[in-house]
Amino acid sequence: MKFFIDTANLDEIQEAYDLGVLDGVTTNPSLMAKEGITGQENILKHYKDICNIVDDNVSAEVISTTYAEMVEEGRKLAAIDDKIVVKVPMIKDGVKAIKQFTSEGIRTNCTLIFNAGQALLAAKAGASYVSPFIGRLDDICTDGLDLIEQIVQIYSNYGYETEVLAASVRHNMHLIKCAEIGADVATCPLSVITGLLKHPLTDSGLEKFLADYAKGNK
Repeated sequence: MKFFIDTANLDEIQEAYDLGVLDGVTTNPSLMAKEGITGQENILKHYKDICNIVDDNVSAEVISTTYAEMVEEGRKLAAIDDKIVVKVPMIKDGVKAIKQFTSEGIRTNCTLIFNAGQALLAAKAGASYVSPFIGRLDDICTDGLDLIEQIVQIYSNYGYETEVLAASVRHNMHLIKCAEIGADVATCPLSVITGLLKHPLTDSGLEKFLADYAKGNK
C-alpha cells in the first residue's frame, strides 16, 4: 500500500518524507487555505515546493467546473512538474476532462467519490486514481470501508488499472482496514501515519530493555 499525506503543510510533508514511508501528497483548496496559501501564483509555487520534497504523486486540484476550463487549468498544473497528478471532481465535465487528460498522458485523481458507480465511470475514463471519501461517508452513518471493498472488487473483476486511493482517512484503524481490503493507496494526516508507530507494549518493552541494560552496565 502507498502512503500519501493529506496536507499542504511543508513541514509535515518533510517529516513524513524523512520517516522513509511517504509515496505522495494530496491537497485541495481547503488545505491550501488552511496554510494561508492564496492567489494563483502562490498556489502554483506551493505545488512546486511540495514537488521539491517528495519523489512523485502530488495531487493538485482544479477549481474549475466546466470541461474547457478544467482542461486548461489541468494542463497548467501538469506543467509545473512531472510529479503532478491533476485532481478532478466527479462531475460530468470532470469525467470528460479525465478522458482528455488520459489521451494526453496526464495522470489524474478523480476526487469526491461516494459510490461504486462513480468509481466505475472514472476508471472507464482512464483515471489514474479514484478517491472514495470514507470518513465523510462514516459521518452520515454509511460504512465507508464497504465502498472501498466494493470498488476493489469491481476493478479486480475487469482488470482496471485505476488505483483505489482511500481518502478522508480519519484514524489508524481506517488505514489498517483499507490495507486489509486491498486499497492501493491511503491518504491521511501525518498523525495517522505516525500513530502506526505507537503501542503501549512497545513503549514498556523498550523501557524494560533500557533499564535492564543500565543495571548491568553501570
